[in-house]
Amino acid sequence: MKNKFVALAVAILAVSLTACDYQANNKIKQKDAREGDAYVYGVHPDSAAVQTKKKYADDPKAIARAGKIREKLFGVTK
Repeated sequence: MKNKFVALAVAILAVSLTACDYQANNKIKQKDAREGDAYVYGVHPDSAAVQTKKKYADDPKAIARAGKIREKLFGVTK
């Protein structure tokens, strides 16, 4: 019985030690198809992308539905 416990403890230790750095080998080098695209990355690394600057008109039906969902989940809020 004690040998089974020791074997189980060693197996658990081995599995836990192999799982410590599992992302180290989970990397792949790929060419970025959109590299340098201002629409996706912006004109400068510190600037916002063009796609984030687009604004959409508010939909009154969506706002009302979100309010009902919020009320159902959290109750009446002030």
